[in-house]
Amino acid sequence: MPGLLWYVGALLAWVNGRPPKDISTLAVPKNFMLGTATSAYQVEGAWNESGKGLSIWDTYVHEHPEFIVDGSNGDVAADSYHQYKQDVAALKHLGVDFYRFSISWSRILPYGHVNTVNEAGIEYYNSLINELKSNKIEPMVAMYHWDLPQALQDLGGWANPVMAEYFEDYARMLFHKFGDRVKWWITFVEPDSIAKGYIPSWKKAPGVNSSHVGLYLAIHTLIKSHSRTYHLYSNEFRDTQKGKVGISLNSRWYEPETESAADIEAAEKAIQYQFGLFANPIYSPEGDYPLIISKELEKLSIAQGYPSSRLRKFTPEEVISVKGTHDFLGLNYYTARIARAPEAVTDINSVADNNVILRTDPRWPASASAHLKVVPLGFRKLLNWIKRAYNNTPVLITENGFSDRGEIEDINRIKYITSHMSQVIKAINTDGCNVIGYTVWSLLDNFEWDKGYTERFGLYQVNFSDPSRHRVPKLSAHVFSEITEKRQVPLCVHGCPMEMRSHSSAVSFNRIFISTYMLIMTYMRFIFLP
Repeated sequence: MPGLLWYVGALLAWVNGRPPKDISTLAVPKNFMLGTATSAYQVEGAWNESGKGLSIWDTYVHEHPEFIVDGSNGDVAADSYHQYKQDVAALKHLGVDFYRFSISWSRILPYGHVNTVNEAGIEYYNSLINELKSNKIEPMVAMYHWDLPQALQDLGGWANPVMAEYFEDYARMLFHKFGDRVKWWITFVEPDSIAKGYIPSWKKAPGVNSSHVGLYLAIHTLIKSHSRTYHLYSNEFRDTQKGKVGISLNSRWYEPETESAADIEAAEKAIQYQFGLFANPIYSPEGDYPLIISKELEKLSIAQGYPSSRLRKFTPEEVISVKGTHDFLGLNYYTARIARAPEAVTDINSVADNNVILRTDPRWPASASAHLKVVPLGFRKLLNWIKRAYNNTPVLITENGFSDRGEIEDINRIKYITSHMSQVIKAINTDGCNVIGYTVWSLLDNFEWDKGYTERFGLYQVNFSDPSRHRVPKLSAHVFSEITEKRQVPLCVHGCPMEMRSHSSAVSFNRIFISTYMLIMTYMRFIFLP
């Protein structure tokens, strides 16, 4: 009997107007790691239990529930603090190689400093790590995923350069407590998003309005914090623990609107502004911030009346210290934008720092998140850009996922995952990109920051109205588990959104009937077959 991948491939092919004979698969490369991810604030809950201190997200959602679309919070979330064994059982069903989760700094150190340690927090993460190891799932730990202890935010947060010292102290404790079992470390997840917490338009914690000055102070501190942590590991722990340390950066792909030199430069500026500001100092052979950005920001800052650039400068010694502080590059990719050169400047104070006009293509399929259009080919293009820019350093995809409203029959998520995984495999096999693993965001439906529970990314549905937070595998969970088992990704090349194609809205009654029938048969197979 054909496997689930065949049924899903046939379903996708029929929905998109192709007969099942078009179905084919791509083999997952040998030694390529497959996993899924969560973050502490989004799933743990237990916000004030067992000695945990306040984080900036606790403060943000409690003081300003109006900032969250549905007025919700992460006080309970998916209750993973109490139900971590169910999470590990779900991971076991998925057959993943690793689980990327984050540690809540304020659960370990309630006030952010190492003088006060919460042993209950240490015990929780030890239990989670041990449960993963006993099920042959590799723990991949993110040290920081957006939830700074409030006590440190009260000192200025990431805009205060002393934070680099405090983060190093925190990292040393994590290495001491968990490094005997954790071999994959991520210092920061999406530092671009962390730094944006210091601009007024970014509707996420800590919500500080620093007139675009704090943004660049935070960028500088985050990079130096990463660098210090990498050197700490190399100097004190690497020889005995033999792990790897990287950082997880997020980026869209930016496609030039035309082939004009101005639009090509605009697209390059956009990617350098979002991605290169963090990647260049760490991964480029030269180190330091991208010249195309640092020069323009200095010019713009002075024109706006500042005495110097709002972007801090690294000393020559700091450039050397930061450069090369990586064992891999973590990459979060979700979507793309079309970039074009700006119009003539009329008001210097209204100019955006990246100074690029961005838009989406109306033909790109949509997700539940208005800003996350489905553009798989952009993934492959971004991987090739990284290959060229950073000497083909090893890339670990640390997030890639699709939002909907929580449907169990999440066909669009399956299409998203399979089409994006296909582009990654093509980037490896055809383009020679050095990609070593892929992570689906997310294991569970969770608290989606300012969107609350209105958008869902999980492979597992969570019933947030049920005190037990019951978990149910979606169809995508079954498909991903078969991908991990068979090491094959199903394709429907002409129908899935593989080449930035749009979907026809005219789907015949017969196709709807057939696709529904095949979906029912797929579920019948789960119920009645071993």
